[in-house]
Amino acid sequence: MDIRFEKSLKLKEKIKDENKLGFGTYFTDYMFLMDYDEKNGWNDPRIVPYGNIEIQPSAMGLHYGQTIFEGLKAYKNDGKVYLFRADENFKRMNESNDRLCIPPVDEEFMMEALKKLIDIERDWVPDSKEASLYIRPFIIATEPKLGVHPSDSYLLMIILSPSGPYYKDGLAPMKIYVEDKYVRAVKGGIGTAKAGGNYAASLKSQIEAEENGYFQVLWIDGVDRKYVEEVGSMNIFFVTDDGIITPELNGSILSGITRKSIIELLKAEGQKVVEKKIAIDEIMDLHKKGKLLEVFGTGTAAVVSPVGELFYNGEKVVINNGEIGKVSQHLYDELTDIQWARKKGPEGWQIEV
Repeated sequence: MDIRFEKSLKLKEKIKDENKLGFGTYFTDYMFLMDYDEKNGWNDPRIVPYGNIEIQPSAMGLHYGQTIFEGLKAYKNDGKVYLFRADENFKRMNESNDRLCIPPVDEEFMMEALKKLIDIERDWVPDSKEASLYIRPFIIATEPKLGVHPSDSYLLMIILSPSGPYYKDGLAPMKIYVEDKYVRAVKGGIGTAKAGGNYAASLKSQIEAEENGYFQVLWIDGVDRKYVEEVGSMNIFFVTDDGIITPELNGSILSGITRKSIIELLKAEGQKVVEKKIAIDEIMDLHKKGKLLEVFGTGTAAVVSPVGELFYNGEKVVINNGEIGKVSQHLYDELTDIQWARKKGPEGWQIEV
């Protein structure tokens, strides 16, 4: 398919101080759109000026939650722009599509479309260190009909948002609240899909955690109510005296691309990494015995987030004296150097636009 381009009559003024960009606040001049209907399949791919879209109030995505999204970034180094493992994002997009009964997209075509959009918007990719261009592909059901059934029509979009450094004052450990009341997802549900409903289910707990001085929520499983799963926007890792452990992908945990990359980097360095079921009581016991050395989260936005404190069942657990551990710092430095192409990464990780 040819990608149609509609030129904007007036371009936006870019933010001069990139340290004030924040995250997900400003948006670029253009966006990518593509429609789906049963007769034509995915059709009319186009890059148009960023702006409002029109859907009917009865659009099924508004009522029944048939919507999925992805998140990735573009990075600039020495005037060149790079994507990081974007093919993995479109692969995961199709896994989410399958779970929510949304027609699959052509992954190779989506890569072509993304590269074209980024090429047009390359001046929006921040130049300052650790700032990047956040990329949000998503799909919503648009058929104007009330009734619980997969939609016959969809809209796929990609919007772009220049974002400043996640850590303005350096890599700071965060405080995490272990949730033992609410449930985000269960095996057999949509926890493995990057679906809007998963994040809606997490909001109540997130607000309560923030009110108590905690930055994120660590979820435990919804059946046995004892096994660690993931943090609100990140996967979780525990550094012990016997290697590094992380919850296995069990059907209710999102398969993070940063998670996958961290595991591959660690194994390439000869580190012991074990994916398994981890009881929260096991983590508390490791801490009491002095065997829990570090905890960190991984995700697109922050890359690697060290954890300085866990709160569970009325008990505060301070990790590594609330300081950044060597493993967390090393992995952050290693992966960001690859993402910004300051050093060469494994084959296929860096995609120049």
